[in-house]
Amino acid sequence: MTDRVVLVTGAGSGIGAVIAAQAAALGDRVVVTDVDAAAATRISAQLPRSVAMTLDVTSGEQVRAVVARIAREVGPVQVLVNNAGVASDVPFGRLPEELWHRDIAVSLDGAYHTISAVLPGMIAAGGGAIVNVASVNGLTYLGNEAYSAAKAGLISLTKSIAVRYGDRGIRCNAVAPGTIATPIWQQRMEADPMVMQRAARWYPLGRVGRPEDVAAAVLFLAGDGASWITGVTLPVDGGLLAGRLAMADEIVSSAESFEPGPQDEDR
Repeated sequence: MTDRVVLVTGAGSGIGAVIAAQAAALGDRVVVTDVDAAAATRISAQLPRSVAMTLDVTSGEQVRAVVARIAREVGPVQVLVNNAGVASDVPFGRLPEELWHRDIAVSLDGAYHTISAVLPGMIAAGGGAIVNVASVNGLTYLGNEAYSAAKAGLISLTKSIAVRYGDRGIRCNAVAPGTIATPIWQQRMEADPMVMQRAARWYPLGRVGRPEDVAAAVLFLAGDGASWITGVTLPVDGGLLAGRLAMADEIVSSAESFEPGPQDEDR
């Protein structure tokens, strides 16, 4: 039993919902927040000692009001999990300005708002833990330019908060998930039932991730077992960033089938 006050953003479904469930299973008092009030309420109803609150992380005013309400009704936030995010699939050359700003507003500005709101209470209490859900997109180019830029910024912000507030007892870390089977993929899977199987071939562990994989990493970084870990971004990616053997195999296969001509032999 840990009995911490844990605020999870974007917890109405997917990774955020599983993070909330795993934190509740540890005995934490979880505040399930989401811009979708019905979704947050539905998840909270399934968890012990949890409450649901509507939260649009792009609104600094609303974030400050919700954090103040949590302090009054539940207790000061001791663990903040910035999970809220959104990604547009429009290629950069056709990406409208409003989608660029939307992705940045949710994934990066939202973390600015929540961290700014919880820091005074954490400092007053002598410490706290912040875990940001970033993405492998913030570490290497995989498309989704606006989302990727936001996640790269979130990784940088993670380091900044860790260094600036480490002497106040604040730890700040991030996780960088790869492809995770969440409801956000449902539309793609309906259009292409094999999309996940094709994605899995790029992962050394031979499968895409599950929300539980990410939640376990988040709660490790938020817990006492990580008390001397701060400022890191932990890939939770099935080995994707370690290397791409399928790509190497294709190159080798192509090279083996290549028959050099006289002009190629000395190159």
